[in-house]
Amino acid sequence: MPRLLAPLCVALCLALLGACSQQTFEPKDQRLFELRVYHPHEGKLEALHERFREHTLALFEKHGMQHVGYWVTDEDAAKLVYIVAFEDEAERDLAWANFVEDPEWKAAYAESIVDGRLVQKIDSTLMRTTDYSPAILQQVATPTRVFELRTYKASEGRLVHLDQRFRGATMDLFAKHGATNLVYFHPVESSGGAGDTLIYLLAHDSRVAREQMFRDFREDEEWKEVKAASEVAAGGPLTVKGGVKSVMLLPTDYSKIQ
Repeated sequence: MPRLLAPLCVALCLALLGACSQQTFEPKDQRLFELRVYHPHEGKLEALHERFREHTLALFEKHGMQHVGYWVTDEDAAKLVYIVAFEDEAERDLAWANFVEDPEWKAAYAESIVDGRLVQKIDSTLMRTTDYSPAILQQVATPTRVFELRTYKASEGRLVHLDQRFRGATMDLFAKHGATNLVYFHPVESSGGAGDTLIYLLAHDSRVAREQMFRDFREDEEWKEVKAASEVAAGGPLTVKGGVKSVMLLPTDYSKIQ
């Protein structure tokens, strides 16, 4: 891009970001989502998978939980990560209460822990989709496809600017460089991070494709200009130092999303 046009482009970006802040947007999907991370005891991950395949998934459906996706983290001490959906928080509370009291679950749980408990800790985050999130779809898989769970901690008061940047530019640039935008969330008030956290999922054709995508994205002149403009509009960086976290995920064989 000619050097003389850069200031004009930045000014245009600032104008667009300001216009976005005056609009009201509604999420496309009004459901409540729950992100759960299971930290298995050493050597118990496969037994946990077996319990999900043979019992847990069917019992989730029985009690009204809607499957979204199931993954394991791509790391030495792998964790099980999954997302389920509910119509609202009251339905979520009732579903879990009925699930843990279900005699079939109690029997399956007792049988599965004869040789020791499978899970040492569970993390849970309740979320709703952002207004710019795509609809969650079961998309065509590629044999080497990988997923990426990314969490951004916004600087104080700057989540709205971060949302504007994703809505207006970042998602399109991700797609331009080969990533698939799957879903974008904000935690709800009853979960930690409400008001300053963005959580989203990307899919990549492979781990190599993912690395190339982010290299190209960071060097894209349009991204550099949008980033600079958004930080001018917000009065500083949109995320806190060290506030961007990434976890690579591999789909389980029982995941709806592959």
